[in-house]
Amino acid sequence: MSSVPLKLFFDGGCRPNPGRIEIGVVVRGVTHILDDCGHGTNSDAEWLAAIHALRVARDLGASSLDLRGDSALVVGQARGTARCRSAELRAHRDAFQTLAATFETVKIRHVGRSHNLAGIALARLHPR
Repeated sequence: MSSVPLKLFFDGGCRPNPGRIEIGVVVRGVTHILDDCGHGTNSDAEWLAAIHALRVARDLGASSLDLRGDSALVVGQARGTARCRSAELRAHRDAFQTLAATFETVKIRHVGRSHNLAGIALARLHPR
């Protein structure tokens, strides 16, 4: 029997695009931010955030996950309903799938930006 899924919010971005990547994950009210994950595009950043969410969940000992992010592209690619049109995106998807396979269940769903706690946390780092 599967346990209650651990809910994690993920988001990533870069300034400018492409530029320096920052990612965030929020789980159980705790924010996990990495503010310098190299150089890349917003899509790279979103994928790195989704992968980081899996790592955070693994470190917490979770077996069943409910991932929520505001990138329709990453959610679609992770679900297999959208094509990865570059080698970089395929590499991110493959890394995600490899890590996701270590859990009992991983659900990933799209949420609006205003409902993404990780996106809200990242925005607070850089108010406009």
